[in-house]
Amino acid sequence: MSPVRMSAGPELLLLPLALLVLQASRCHGACVEVDSDTEAVANEGFKLGCISCKMRSEVKAEASVNWSFKASDEENFSPLYSYKNQYGLIMDSRFYKRLDWKGSKHTNDLQDGSIFISNVTYNDTGTYECIFNRTLNYYNHEYPTITKKIITIKVVPQFTRGLASILSEVMMYVTIIGLQFWLLVEMIYCYRKISVAGEEALRESAAEYLAIASESKDNCASVQVAE
Repeated sequence: MSPVRMSAGPELLLLPLALLVLQASRCHGACVEVDSDTEAVANEGFKLGCISCKMRSEVKAEASVNWSFKASDEENFSPLYSYKNQYGLIMDSRFYKRLDWKGSKHTNDLQDGSIFISNVTYNDTGTYECIFNRTLNYYNHEYPTITKKIITIKVVPQFTRGLASILSEVMMYVTIIGLQFWLLVEMIYCYRKISVAGEEALRESAAEYLAIASESKDNCASVQVAE
């Protein structure tokens, strides 16, 4: 029975690594807060970005997103768009049939509240307000939070990409790659640690098996002498 246990050791060592790989494959992509573009081109589509990452991704949460709009010649914000329980509602008649949800999908735990404006007009120039209403669900209580972001959009006849936009995109990809690399390093470290522990357990099992075999041999020899 002991030899069988020893031969099964490598397979047992691979089990934790397989579990780590499965857990990593189930994880969502890293959340990175990137500022929205602020220059839209007339008669084209434009994505209004609004991302609010949770500080602790393992905490379950529910969130809703509310957008408001204030045109360049207006003094007050008016409701623009609302998204809650995976359902979006356009609230400003100026944007009917021109707004689409481009944020988090198939979940109530929203972290991306972006929207997309089709067929942009010069009248879309103004200030947009994005508000995340999030409730963090802890074991014995709930904790509500509110995150607000202001985006000022200018509509131009031709697109001119600014340096800030390019740097933001580069930093986003660098951060994502860095997080993925860190996850890989953690997996390798855990695998090596488990391997070392497994090798020590195998050596102890082998020593125990040899001691039992030696003791059995001595007992057999004693019985033969007695006879």
